[in-house]
Amino acid sequence: MGEPISTVDVCVVGGGAAGLAAAIFAAEQPTRPSVYVLDGAKSVGAKILVSGGGRCNVTHETVTADDFFGTRHLVRNVLSAFPVPDTVRWFSSLGVELKREESGKLFPTTDDARTVLRALRGRCRALGVVLCPDHRVQAVTQMVSSGETEMELQPAFAVRHLQGEIPARRVILATGGRSLPRTGSDGAGYELARRLGHRVTVTVPALVALVLEESCFHRTLSGSSVEVELVTTIDGRTVDRRTGSLLWTHFGVSGPVIMDASRVWTLAKASGKPAEIHVNFLPGRTADQAREWLLREAAHVPRRSLLNTIASLLPERVGAAIARYASCDINRPISQIPRPDRERLLMSLTRFPLPVARDRGWNFAEVTAGGIPLDEVDFRTMESKILRGLYLIGEMLDCDGRIGGFNFQWAWATGYLAGRAAGSR
Repeated sequence: MGEPISTVDVCVVGGGAAGLAAAIFAAEQPTRPSVYVLDGAKSVGAKILVSGGGRCNVTHETVTADDFFGTRHLVRNVLSAFPVPDTVRWFSSLGVELKREESGKLFPTTDDARTVLRALRGRCRALGVVLCPDHRVQAVTQMVSSGETEMELQPAFAVRHLQGEIPARRVILATGGRSLPRTGSDGAGYELARRLGHRVTVTVPALVALVLEESCFHRTLSGSSVEVELVTTIDGRTVDRRTGSLLWTHFGVSGPVIMDASRVWTLAKASGKPAEIHVNFLPGRTADQAREWLLREAAHVPRRSLLNTIASLLPERVGAAIARYASCDINRPISQIPRPDRERLLMSLTRFPLPVARDRGWNFAEVTAGGIPLDEVDFRTMESKILRGLYLIGEMLDCDGRIGGFNFQWAWATGYLAGRAAGSR
């Protein structure tokens, strides 16, 4: 940045989705504050470009607090301040039109994440926001002020970065969590918040695929997808139950249902608690109902093979793998399956134990579970309850949504609240 600069009104630390949104909303305030965005990566908004398979799943057509893990009433209040229709209108005003896909996800009509990033950066430039890539922030310290009135006029914070130091009246921390560290969000922001007096709960990868033990048959099914019911238990108690698509991969399992449930498993493991995930390949049916179905099939088509019978409900490759796992002869007529074999098969079909070895790690996680507790910020402004003039937004907070654009909506909403509040002071 060269020569020392005068005090800026709003310094945003982190140039991801939440940070850019906050910068825009701050700069749009009638007070026309000076706004700087400092980002550690060589290019601002790198994480936006890799989201949604490079298409950027901007939001979802319906977003509620039930789509998130976090303090429910606080999440609800934040989302209500900047709901989905506002997001759609906002992007339209930036020149980005959105389209709805069958899943309810909203993408730019161009199917290109660069459209979103160009619009956000373009709006920043139009408003005079100064974007500073390769300015990794090393410390944010509070400057001493003799009184509240004087604090409004004098810099309240010193933001030290790789290129020097910026005095700022207000600071918005938007450094992201620990997911996808190659894009710049490596968790360093949590330490900045800790030094300023905030707590940080345990952070683990969320929306992450799971690696299975090599003894499992996942490699033979790589690329196959199947609709399942997933049940996660901790200490033997069911804590999560959801239905969705499971994708077999060369390393284990992925797909929406796995990604959404992963944070329950990773948090349990981080806490040292025994966690198990079971798969019901016949969602909506209990073991007893599956038994009734199998016996009916044996009575109606006794000569049909076990494989062909299972294939009426599951992809053939998946059905064959499960039957072999249960030590059943897949070519044997269904009416001739011994009772012990049948019971093993039913258990495998309705309560298959996923042999999870580990999660795939931060380099593949789409979001972070854990972070700064929501009760440490004012949900109306995202201002810290601990330190006046400090705002915390986005993935830094202990709130994470399911897959499908929900975490982006959280970024836009928290950025909106913090930007407007910090910019109007």
